Amino acid sequence: MPPFFAFVVLLLAGPAFAGPCPDWGAARAERELAALTARLAAWDDAYHRRGDSPVSDALYDQARGRLTAWRHCFPEVAAASEAASVALPAGEVVHPVAQTGLAKLDGEAAVRAWLARRDDVWVQPKVDGVAVTLVYAAGRLVRAISRGDGRTGQDWTARARRLPAVPARLPAPVDAQPLDIVLQGELYWRLDDHVQAEAGGAGARGRIAGLMARDGLSDDAAANIGLFVWDWPDGPPTMTARLEGLAALGFAGSAAMTQPVAGMAEVRHWRETWYRGALPFATDGIVLRQASRPPGARWQAEPPGWAAAWKHPPREALAEVRGVEFRIGRTGRITPLLHLLPVVLDGRTIRRVGVGSLARWQALDIRPGDQVAVALAGLTIPRLEGVVWRGLERPAVTPPAEDDYHALSCFRPTAGCEAQFLARLEWLGGAQGLDLAGVGRGTWRALLEAGLLTGLLDWLALDAERLTAVPGIGAVRAEGLVARFAAARRRPFAAWLAALGAPPSAEPGPDDDWRALAARSKADWRTRPGIGEIGAAELRAFFTHPAVEALAARLRAEGIVDF
Repeated sequence: MPPFFAFVVLLLAGPAFAGPCPDWGAARAERELAALTARLAAWDDAYHRRGDSPVSDALYDQARGRLTAWRHCFPEVAAASEAASVALPAGEVVHPVAQTGLAKLDGEAAVRAWLARRDDVWVQPKVDGVAVTLVYAAGRLVRAISRGDGRTGQDWTARARRLPAVPARLPAPVDAQPLDIVLQGELYWRLDDHVQAEAGGAGARGRIAGLMARDGLSDDAAANIGLFVWDWPDGPPTMTARLEGLAALGFAGSAAMTQPVAGMAEVRHWRETWYRGALPFATDGIVLRQASRPPGARWQAEPPGWAAAWKHPPREALAEVRGVEFRIGRTGRITPLLHLLPVVLDGRTIRRVGVGSLARWQALDIRPGDQVAVALAGLTIPRLEGVVWRGLERPAVTPPAEDDYHALSCFRPTAGCEAQFLARLEWLGGAQGLDLAGVGRGTWRALLEAGLLTGLLDWLALDAERLTAVPGIGAVRAEGLVARFAAARRRPFAAWLAALGAPPSAEPGPDDDWRALAARSKADWRTRPGIGEIGAAELRAFFTHPAVEALAARLRAEGIVDF
């Protein structure tokens, strides 16, 4: 790290990432596995017992995958964490047919392999809600059971009877007695023209889980809960007959969204259609179902071989913080930046994410070793969503003192000022300043490292010989830099004001020069349209600051126009 960047604080939690296994000793590995095991157990309990979702499915899956990976990395301590993974009671009501759950297929290759071993496959959207079992006797709803752990769940009958989407009585077939049937489906929050690719889950699953966990449910909330029936375990033997039967029972919408697929192209078509098209609910992927399957009595509370999920690209990634860097901008604003163990999100490898502000970093108290959620803003820019859990070992992180940095600090690269000074140079040469094409952060950094810039305007005196001596700058490039630096001298007064960092409201009039602007009092500045008390104070402070006055004197000596 160059000496003039020493103030940028970068704390690393152990060595740089060199593989999938953390560089831990046995004692720490045991503590980390135990903590993650307990955390997952708490999440499971919240979901199965209370219908609450503390984290998104994507983050849960990644955390579960991380625990599995850590157990492979540290087999000598894995047994203790596995023993601690005791399933908690999920409810007091036994499902008449087990809720199986779904294996998750990882990418197109896995989907192709799954399809290759099966025929008569159908696809439906994987509705992002809460699963429920509905039991009808003689056509009447007698029991509604939350998913729980797939074997037992909570009794939701009273709540389900409040929902207009859940029929209290099924229509009897024309030529038969009312049905005794079990249906499995998803309660979802109704959304208008919801596009999953743009809006994500919109918190819909958590809202449903919260409502169904309450004792009270308002009529308005109940009316906004929909039902998607995704299976009739002991229905007719063919998928076509089951779907026709569901439609006749009043579930035509669910039946219409179960479509036959003949191959990968059709599977991809429906996945993209439901991901990017408007739907009345949130969806986190698709479900592939083989038409033939065992009778319901043989179903187990584990992923079956005849159904699987292909989830949409995750909108969040679980990332470990490796370091915290504090960048200081031209105006003295301190921006924390998290360095992450690389993660892949929507095909992009993410290694860094901004926190936004020093105040937000302080509120979140993020340190190396913490696990954070990262999403993509606008599908391109990494965005910090929050802290998922904190590391067991959290080294101290000391940010720069806010009072030391402001709009009029660091016009020289003195100790602690290197970062802001470099930012001033970048601004000076950028399009909003002198527009020095091809002169960016790397060039200014090289000149600083070579000791050629002790002030903001020292580059005006550099010739080709001194530039050529800078590592990485050859003779041809040096000549180009000399030409650009010379052209900067001819830039207008307004461009120079902006380059020096004057407030935007300092735009000079046709008769203004430096002396005229510097002579203005706060009261004079207040007479300008749009300039209030604060703006006038900022302008007066800029034009009377000793460092700025010294820069103006230098430009006057260099013959720059209007100085």
